[in-house]
Amino acid sequence: MNAITAPKSPGLNRLEGMTLTATLQALPTYAAAALLLKLVGSSQIVSYPGGAATFVVLASFFHALILPWLASKCPKFCKASYEPLFFDTSLSFAEKVMRWRTQPMASLQLLSNMVILSLLAVAALSVW
Repeated sequence: MNAITAPKSPGLNRLEGMTLTATLQALPTYAAAALLLKLVGSSQIVSYPGGAATFVVLASFFHALILPWLASKCPKFCKASYEPLFFDTSLSFAEKVMRWRTQPMASLQLLSNMVILSLLAVAALSVW
């Protein structure tokens, strides 16, 4: 029996793409930036209670909001940070994650993010 799936609305697809961009690409980057700011003693963002978390969440949100528009205007500039697979209307949310995860560059990105965040966390904990 052939199942016909209802087409996904553009708004839902955009929300899925922005969510995946924010959580899988932007969040590790800005978390590492916040840890680096904490290590160098920057008191502007990370010294206030909740300041680092606010910075990471807002930066990730604006990154995911602006990146699709910026990638359409300057594709060469955003080649490394924009994943068109996240905005593919023919894929479900789980399929987008599965296909992105199996790409060699995504695996390298996840591994490098994990190593960098682990090293920065150990350094930040040993400083205090």
